[in-house]
Amino acid sequence: MKIALDPFMHRHLSLEALPSKVVELGYDWIELSPRGDFLEWFKAPRVFPDRVKTFRKALSDANVGIASLLPMYRWASNDEDERRAAVRHWKRAIEIAVEMGVDTMNSEFGRGPHPDKGGCYSCHGESVIESCEDAWWRSMEELVPLFEKEGIQLNIEPHPEDWVETLQPSVDLIRTVNSKNVRFLYCTPHTYYFGDDTVAMLRECADVLAHVHIADTFNHKASSGLRYIINPPGSSARVHQHLNIGEGEVPWDDFYRTLAEIGFDGIMTACVFAWEEKADQSGKFMRSEMQRLVDTYFK
Repeated sequence: MKIALDPFMHRHLSLEALPSKVVELGYDWIELSPRGDFLEWFKAPRVFPDRVKTFRKALSDANVGIASLLPMYRWASNDEDERRAAVRHWKRAIEIAVEMGVDTMNSEFGRGPHPDKGGCYSCHGESVIESCEDAWWRSMEELVPLFEKEGIQLNIEPHPEDWVETLQPSVDLIRTVNSKNVRFLYCTPHTYYFGDDTVAMLRECADVLAHVHIADTFNHKASSGLRYIINPPGSSARVHQHLNIGEGEVPWDDFYRTLAEIGFDGIMTACVFAWEEKADQSGKFMRSEMQRLVDTYFK
């Protein structure tokens, strides 16, 4: 099992400074999420040979590995120009993974087109969701053979506001891809969007589960929908958050016990985003708590 840190809260650091910070916080692995000087959000990668060289040296000097690269492109956009651009960016990101010696990438099913052109899940009807799913399948037809050729595993998660944001049909979609290189990522702060029964959901996805994101959250559906209060009343806005373990309502003992029971041995990433003003403390706490829970249940 690889226990990694998503260093989003440390994105102000240079790529060269990042590995030593990760070691300082207790980690040996990085899950590198989008940042402006590498895999930029939705845009072409900002990567060139010298940048790869200096980053690889910093990783080697600190004895830190990249567990996964996390690109975010509009591969499910129903705007064909956007979708084609996203596929181009994905192909370059795959090349970068090969250059960096990284064998795993992860991403989300996608929120469809650029917000200026609308949304996918909450703002529009079923026809837009269908067209976004169709766009995603067209992208997968191009990309899955490349993942298989390069020996790279792709782990995908549903995300709030994606064209699919629940455990099902996400898991069946991944099974339908029918590639050993495409697996499922269970993101714990999205638990209450996925469904309600953590144990049942983990058992349901066990055959394709390869990656978990670890952060706490509140059940936004609880307390008559008032666990979070949104103003003005009646707003269609929904909330989710990435908190430290113990600050929300994810049933952590059930979660880790079930992971052990299903034989999970993939990537486990700390992905807290709520505490940038105390990012170091959060990173150290999460590393300690994740190890404690692993030691308790993985025997």
